[in-house]
Amino acid sequence: MGRKVMSKEELLEKKEELLEQYAKTRRKSNKLPVLTKKERKVLGIGKDEGRAVVRYARVSTRKAKLVIDLIRNKNIDEAYAILKYMPRNASEIIYKLLKSAEANAVNNNQLDRDRLYISEIYADPGPTLKRIMPRARGQAFRIRKRTSHITLVLKERAK
Repeated sequence: MGRKVMSKEELLEKKEELLEQYAKTRRKSNKLPVLTKKERKVLGIGKDEGRAVVRYARVSTRKAKLVIDLIRNKNIDEAYAILKYMPRNASEIIYKLLKSAEANAVNNNQLDRDRLYISEIYADPGPTLKRIMPRARGQAFRIRKRTSHITLVLKERAK
């Protein structure tokens, strides 16, 4: 029931048509199938950005979003300054994530470091670790240790 993966030659023949189709914004009900990593590489999708993802970060999405909202659409130097002096647990995690995304953008995609800015950053909930806390009269209360998946995308600002 899976779809046929196109060969490199087929992809190169239909490159303009495919790029046009995937560039359009669509409703969730008629989304195109997700491209494989090989297909994205041949079409050159994702070469204009630096992306980094941290999975299972031991911080709740609510707490991470407080820091995330402060650095969205900022230049990377400004974001580093905000994260360095922010007294929150999530800021250290996002600081390392920003360094990783910067390295990906500069080393893998040859983007100019001075023109980079945070175009997308979001936190999705991950699995919750469930623990118990003993309470009076033999009861036990549930403790939920939440995790999150944080994604950061850097792009070059137009001159």
